[in-house]
Amino acid sequence: MHIRVSKEELQKKLGSIQSIVEKKTTMPVLGHFLLSIREKDNSISATDLETAIKEPVEVLEILEEGELCMPARKLFEIVREIDGDITIESEGHEWVKVRSGRSNFRIACMNPEEFPKWPALKDRTVISLDSRKLLNMIEKTIFSSGESDTRYTLNSLLFHIKPELKRFTVVGTDGHRLASMDETIEVALDEEIKVIIPRKSASELRKFLAQVDGEVVMEITEKHVSFRIGEVTFLVRLIEGTYPEYEQVLPANNEKKLEILREGFTKVLRRVSVISRDRNSPVKIDVSPGLMTVTSSNPDIGEAMDELEIGYDGDAVSLGFN
Repeated sequence: MHIRVSKEELQKKLGSIQSIVEKKTTMPVLGHFLLSIREKDNSISATDLETAIKEPVEVLEILEEGELCMPARKLFEIVREIDGDITIESEGHEWVKVRSGRSNFRIACMNPEEFPKWPALKDRTVISLDSRKLLNMIEKTIFSSGESDTRYTLNSLLFHIKPELKRFTVVGTDGHRLASMDETIEVALDEEIKVIIPRKSASELRKFLAQVDGEVVMEITEKHVSFRIGEVTFLVRLIEGTYPEYEQVLPANNEKKLEILREGFTKVLRRVSVISRDRNSPVKIDVSPGLMTVTSSNPDIGEAMDELEIGYDGDAVSLGFN
């Protein structure tokens, strides 16, 4: 391989894969990325075996095609420090020369054949959704998912598609709290689909979606789901297992509903939480017609109480949260 590429382009593409590339791993190749230069397909790929991304890279000049498997973090650090266009020239599969102006580097590489292959997606179910809607659904639910639970299915988000209702639902839960959000979609399916997305993958997908606009094409298979916007593809390996039956937890005919200003409620919670700083000092919420009272106490610190007007005309209710 022998190419010339702008510093800005290479730095941008290397920066976007840093959180996916494994920094500490028993598989050294996962700390590398694959640079593939072909006549009509120039791309950068990175993976941690759970999440993968493949995106196009614009090069200024192609002197020789080929593939290189290069250390992602080290090359990113080099590119940040140099100025001007960059020339990348391979010496077999083991070494690569990186030049810019009077700056010269020679970096050890790995054989591209060792880089994990992109899986073929067979028997796909294809669904399209606006990228901003999907981003909003992830942001509204990921906080409720587990982070280090021994039950792996809780360290994840559920994507639930109900074709008969034209409904797409994203759910997150850690077993103590649950968040779900629905969107309407047009999809031609014979049966519903449930797939479990790892939390880390959902977090990386959120970063990816925040930088783009347009339609996301999801391709769902038995073991993977890919998200494609334009020429960028984000691939996730699904978690095997059974997600909790979240619909059984949500009350079907709950008449106790209230309306509240989010900003005011947030400020009240922050004020009373100054006293309640740990799980042993819960926050109590008392709801009565037109009024919410929020209290917290800590035997070592003291007590706090605040009130907020709400839209509610039902029976009085008391709730406790930690």
